[in-house]
Amino acid sequence: MTTPHKLCMVPGPVEFHEDVLTSMSTPANSHVSPSFIPIFGESIELLRKLFFTNKGQPFIVSGSGTLGWDMVASNLVEPGEDVLVLNTGYFGDSFYECLKVYGANVTQAKAEIGDQLSLKTIADILISKKFKAITITHVDTSTGVLVDVKAIAELVKQKSPDTLIIVDGVCSAGAEEIRVDEWGLDVVLTASQKALGVPPGLSIVIASERAIEVFKQRKSPITSYYASWAHWLPIMNAYESRKGAYFATPPVQLIYALNTSLKQITSISLETRFQQHKEASNHVKDAIEAMGLKFVGIQALDLLPKVAGRDILIAGGLHKSIASKYFRIGHMGISVTEPNRRHIDKTIESLEISLKELGYKK
Repeated sequence: MTTPHKLCMVPGPVEFHEDVLTSMSTPANSHVSPSFIPIFGESIELLRKLFFTNKGQPFIVSGSGTLGWDMVASNLVEPGEDVLVLNTGYFGDSFYECLKVYGANVTQAKAEIGDQLSLKTIADILISKKFKAITITHVDTSTGVLVDVKAIAELVKQKSPDTLIIVDGVCSAGAEEIRVDEWGLDVVLTASQKALGVPPGLSIVIASERAIEVFKQRKSPITSYYASWAHWLPIMNAYESRKGAYFATPPVQLIYALNTSLKQITSISLETRFQQHKEASNHVKDAIEAMGLKFVGIQALDLLPKVAGRDILIAGGLHKSIASKYFRIGHMGISVTEPNRRHIDKTIESLEISLKELGYKK
């Protein structure tokens, strides 16, 4: 049984399965213990299954999803190289800033709030100069925009085949389809606390063989010590080979939890899981529209405390241009895959009652 708490329906952290939380309760253990090493190694292998890759290299590192940006910028992009950032919200802004810190020459293509860039617009930019990499935010929770990674990847292969394809999948991995090998993706970065259903603290990156080769051929010094793949690549290889290794102490209990969650996720058809998340998204959208609300268009200052008073946590706005004008609801993980918990229905009911109490009318 989980401890009574307000239902967490923000866009991450999500609600965690009881078995995942139990895995976090394992006694203190060495990171090179014979009982832990196979857990770490198996987790690496399960990530390949989740991301549909046979040869991609997973990295499981202590940190937030933001660390994935640093890994990309410090390992794959050298100072002065051109990078194209497709920006659909707050996280595109932040990835842009991270790349600039490492000396990249960044071109930013910004979509209108709540919209995405057309393939023609992207194509025109791609042929304007040689880009070392292109970054794509799969789902930006500041605007609710989901982009078609597969279509963009196909376009990049046509127009600029040498350009590395980088996907920020922090909010999509585990909920949306991401086929690393088939789509020709070079890096997918994510984090533990969203659709992967594990408490915050793990930065997870999948790198293609091409990305690893680009890293190995890098000419300028790597300017991040902790994010350098020079340290992490042999660590991951060792654990997958069921051998202990050390660079920085991994979060043992979080990796136990990740292993449990990945086993749950991959125990059913991944296509079924993706469809469940699509249906949940449509359900929430339909409910919002039935209340007369519009996406990205209501002030949350009074609403969030009302909903919290009914033991439901939803999130305020994040995009700096419209932060006070909307609220956000997360629908990922067990809140979607185990509908008998009624997390989404409870959230919708609480939202509707709270709006009425505030005098909102359609």
